[in-house]
Amino acid sequence: MLHWIKEAQKGDAEAFRQLTEHVRGMAYAVSYDLLKDVQLGEDAVQEAFIEAYVNLRNLREPEAFPGWFKTIVVRQCHRILRRKHQAMLPLENVMHLSGQSPGVAELAERREWEHVLHSSVAELSDKLRVPLQLFYFYGYSLQEISAYLEIPVPVLKKRLFDGRRKLKGTLPVADLAAAFNLMDQGGKKMLHIVNGDMVGEMLKQDIVQGDVLVWREIYSSGPVFTGSASDRGRQLRAEVLHTTLGTPMSEYIACCEEQERILHGFNQYDEVVLWFEHDLFDQSMLAYLLHWFKGQKLDKTKLSLLCIGEFPGIELFHGLGQLTPAQLKTLSGTWQNIGHKEINLGSELWEAYASPDPRRMEDLLEARQSELAGCALSFAYDAFKAHLARLPSVYNGLGIVEQTTLQALADGADTPLKLFRQVTDSLHVLGMGDLEYWKYLHALAAGGQPLISIDGTVEGRGFREIPEFLNRKVLITALGEKVMNGAADRIEVQGIDEWYGGLHLLGDEIPWRWDTSSEKVAEG
Repeated sequence: MLHWIKEAQKGDAEAFRQLTEHVRGMAYAVSYDLLKDVQLGEDAVQEAFIEAYVNLRNLREPEAFPGWFKTIVVRQCHRILRRKHQAMLPLENVMHLSGQSPGVAELAERREWEHVLHSSVAELSDKLRVPLQLFYFYGYSLQEISAYLEIPVPVLKKRLFDGRRKLKGTLPVADLAAAFNLMDQGGKKMLHIVNGDMVGEMLKQDIVQGDVLVWREIYSSGPVFTGSASDRGRQLRAEVLHTTLGTPMSEYIACCEEQERILHGFNQYDEVVLWFEHDLFDQSMLAYLLHWFKGQKLDKTKLSLLCIGEFPGIELFHGLGQLTPAQLKTLSGTWQNIGHKEINLGSELWEAYASPDPRRMEDLLEARQSELAGCALSFAYDAFKAHLARLPSVYNGLGIVEQTTLQALADGADTPLKLFRQVTDSLHVLGMGDLEYWKYLHALAAGGQPLISIDGTVEGRGFREIPEFLNRKVLITALGEKVMNGAADRIEVQGIDEWYGGLHLLGDEIPWRWDTSSEKVAEG
């Protein structure tokens, strides 16, 4: 297959035909699984082949073709699903909002009107016809059409305007206004909620329409609460994050209040799109937001989700921040609508995560594994299972982060920077940032019986105060080796003061541990 890909990238049509025959079965299986319709599945695959043929020359790593092509197939399926769920023309929405229920005569008249409209559009020049068809009849976004036709968005808007103006000569003005809504962005006011400033800034650069809200939280650290935090609860969380991550308390509280103020205005938007990734950092954030939305009355606001764990050409996918603006553009419009099922599941996940009893999460994951796998929250199982694995083990008191760190040291990683890269690559399902990882590293090096030593550290001196900290020498101590090998218990020799969602483990006797062999929560 690799040979066919390379030859097809050179323009060999026969090689591309051979390639399509090789992957057709896989592509159809994926499309039918999503669409549950033979004809629609074939349409999606055919459209995916066309898109792949046009863009194959841009695939840098031929080995990545299977995942790259699968992403294209899934994207085409989502586009078809959007077309199924959306009326072909906004005219039907206008009738619905007016309270009218069309009868047989009205339906026949509408179909005839739509036929006239399609015929009129078909008579326009290529320059005007194609953008109108793609935007109004097939539901593609301005950004998608811009990338496909290689036309800047401002030029595309002008062509849509010119096309509507020409149609006014052949169609009644009132009907044309109802059908096209005379609004550039398809008539939608949208809010996009994302997980990081870098991604947020890129989305604002003509990648998506609407407003962008960066949700600045790290629910994988510090105490969390089932509902909205009380003033005392928020103060406690601010204090813990300040102590462990160095987050300024006043800035944290002000940021929470501001982002919640914006979130409470969600009803002014036609659609809210959540942009998230596969790891615990994002899945805990997603669960919180779905729990929050469960308590709201959505009314006419649609809730959608884009959640990915891979991207074509990226061997180890950590998150959306790895993507270029051009790559992010390919994701615009590929989100899926989510309803009560996903909102309720997300709320259950958050309540279990915020519980002081880790068995609640364990029981939920076991009971809902197949349900999670079959919906838009398919990454939640692995992410929250990894959350439980962070608990101190019954073997030696080390959680998965500490155990992986000591093993990386034993394998030769000898600086904070090398450890961070190796551990976060190994445990990418957690989605740890540097500040979160330094917290774990500090705990291993702290106290009278440290498991590691870091050159230049002094008790009470934070890592930020150590010059060239990232490249300082790190060594595992004799006690660290004993603990790593199960000859001593980290909790007994060091104690612990750590939050795992709503669970706070403190001291040298703890109620809960993690059994790595059975992958079950065990009583301490």
